[in-house]
Amino acid sequence: MISGIFKKINLNTQAKIGNDIHIAKSYLMHGQPVAIPTETVYGLAANGLDASSVAKIFKIKERPFFDPLILHTNNLDKVRGFVSHIPAIANKLAQQFWPGPLTLVLPKSTLVPDIATAGLSTVGVRIPNHPLTLSLLSLLDFPLAAPSANPFGYISPTTALHVHNQLGAKIEYILNGGPCSIGVESTIVGFEDDKVIVYRLGGLGIEDIERAIGKVHVISENENNPAAPGMLKSHYAPKIPLYRIGINNIEIFEKFTRIDGIDVANNQIGSMVFKDIMAEFPLNNQFILSPNGDLNEAAKNLFSAMRQLDNMPLKAIISEVFPPEGLGVAINDRIRRASVQ
Repeated sequence: MISGIFKKINLNTQAKIGNDIHIAKSYLMHGQPVAIPTETVYGLAANGLDASSVAKIFKIKERPFFDPLILHTNNLDKVRGFVSHIPAIANKLAQQFWPGPLTLVLPKSTLVPDIATAGLSTVGVRIPNHPLTLSLLSLLDFPLAAPSANPFGYISPTTALHVHNQLGAKIEYILNGGPCSIGVESTIVGFEDDKVIVYRLGGLGIEDIERAIGKVHVISENENNPAAPGMLKSHYAPKIPLYRIGINNIEIFEKFTRIDGIDVANNQIGSMVFKDIMAEFPLNNQFILSPNGDLNEAAKNLFSAMRQLDNMPLKAIISEVFPPEGLGVAINDRIRRASVQ
């Protein structure tokens, strides 16, 4: 059932919001991108094996062509149809974590157009864990290229309304699957010279991966020539400058009273905190991501809180550094890329 607010919005804008996978399929079959839900974030999807459809994704997002895309499908047999082979260790990860927030970078077949992979010989692949999108993918004989459904570099969307507010005038249909259950993008894993490489931190914890296959190597970023999506140094950023501060940093207040043009006492600073308020800053501008101290809940609420702060009359946003464990690692990665520091 579509909420009343979505119905009202649809009267005045181009994009329709609904939960009909057959309508979404029709647009996709005719080369038109649609937004789809996943457990991580909403994606802007198009036929990943059709170069002209993929090109529309780049145009709508204003995304640079050197940043590769991820292909999404609904089962491992379909994956084998557009990659040249799957290493044994990759197959083990797929069997354990798919459907789920894991992307595997694999050698691509000739079916995958170069535009989808930025000319690389590999392609990122995943099976998302969202029932509506899995049902849609089961109707298609092609995978969906689907980066986050937002203007390039901006905060990723975790609801259909987020997509509508950002891209509603540029696409025809938004498949509404409710709020994303994880809220940060997938973890991206590749394989180089018998080594397992984590290209992007995300919704699957490093600890979970290492329990399955042993030690992995983490690459944090590659600003100029990314080997996988989400590796750019600056990404996921709000329009209002965002600053990171350390846990229990006693110089928080003094630091921000010295920034030119910012008045701490005049509600010009907003903040994102893990579970405890920052007494030095305006309480009505603070977003607690998890009052219970649950990093999974904090990850789910991260982009939504960042987006709400970005729509407030603020001059700066500050964020805590989160505990570096579980999804806290991915949260810190997103905050670092979104910050001005």
